[in-house]
Amino acid sequence: MILKEGRVLDPASATDEVMDVQITEGKIERTGPGLCDHFPDEESFDCSGLWVFPGLVDIHTHLREPGYEYKETILTGTRAAAAGGITSVACMANTLPVNDTAAVTRFIREKAEKEGIVEVFPVGAATQGLKGEQLAEIGFMKEAGIVALSDDGFPIRDAEILRLTLEYASRFNLPVIDHCEDLDLSRGGVANECATGTRLGMKGIPCVSESVVVARDILLSQWLGVHVHIAHVSCRSSVNLIRWAKEQGIPVTCEVTPHHLSLTVEDLDASGYDPRFKVNPPLREAEDREALILALKEGVIDCIATDHAPHDAQSKMVEFQIAANGISGLETALPLALQVGNKAGLSPSLILSKMTVEPARVLGIERGRLSPGKVANLVVFDPHETWTVDSKRFFSKGKNTPFEGWTLNGRIKMTLVKGEMVFLDENNPWGIPPFCL
Repeated sequence: MILKEGRVLDPASATDEVMDVQITEGKIERTGPGLCDHFPDEESFDCSGLWVFPGLVDIHTHLREPGYEYKETILTGTRAAAAGGITSVACMANTLPVNDTAAVTRFIREKAEKEGIVEVFPVGAATQGLKGEQLAEIGFMKEAGIVALSDDGFPIRDAEILRLTLEYASRFNLPVIDHCEDLDLSRGGVANECATGTRLGMKGIPCVSESVVVARDILLSQWLGVHVHIAHVSCRSSVNLIRWAKEQGIPVTCEVTPHHLSLTVEDLDASGYDPRFKVNPPLREAEDREALILALKEGVIDCIATDHAPHDAQSKMVEFQIAANGISGLETALPLALQVGNKAGLSPSLILSKMTVEPARVLGIERGRLSPGKVANLVVFDPHETWTVDSKRFFSKGKNTPFEGWTLNGRIKMTLVKGEMVFLDENNPWGIPPFCL
């Protein structure tokens, strides 16, 4: 097929111009103007006024399967990803059983090949059972297909275990994604420790509980000369530490979520203790949010990741103190990120780079690029369409979003995976019945 006369945005090659994109046998054949004139027999889709860019790469997703299929499955999660323009998802290891063996890795990959709508890249547990005590089967999991190591929502508390994890991971060319939290400092906390949290009567989680572990990870990375990736950075003190690390040439990368870029603890206050606003790390103060946006602009933050954490209603719609942490974020991530970028004066190409080529680079996978010879994972996007978030229409089983009722600008019209159309919006401009495989 040929995607005709769209605004082609490819941050990897600094491309931003109107042209055609020809796709043959699952790969990008060529790009340029007037391809329909040279290949009149090709099926074409008029993308005038629309954006065409590489499929998004989400470095931090929870697909829940195996073990928690009542929250999400590989099928429903990858459908949600396709609807959100995400064509590659790195799924975390906190399944049941935990993805700490080659057998579980193989199960996830085989299940994804049979039922997945987009590409699934498993992240293996760093330690057995996510307990932080003994290393998992790193070499065997690598052979089975993992792309990174992480204990996900559990920090690797023992510095010696983290050291061993980093050393082993470097031998297998695997990034280590660490959840930075001092569990002693944050014990019992449910919201950010600040005046607002105190007024709400909630036990706090201070920013230092994150940044003190960020500092430790940076120093270990410097000592060993090994890459470490910091998950879901949320506060100014962490950003300052990572900025210093990059200035020193320490191999540290990090990510931020759309909800930490869009919301603060004041939004939690205004919601009246709504559990849909409960996340870990918690929503911080306005100055932290501003620091995150500045860090995006400066290149201190490498990736925007959804941290998609779908939950059943019974786990979420209960008292705030006992509600599960997390937001169902695959289907709202891109318009939220672009909205933040637009308000902050950040270009669409910069935002897209944080959601395509940069996370792919961290994971070491050949994705997130739009150039001849590359896999045709592509998105067609209408930057002008406005729509209202309605979780009832989510493809994800998780309806837990704090953005319910928000009006967002920009909507996915078409998603292609390896050249195959896997999602088509109901309001597509080509008059084709909508679907999601």
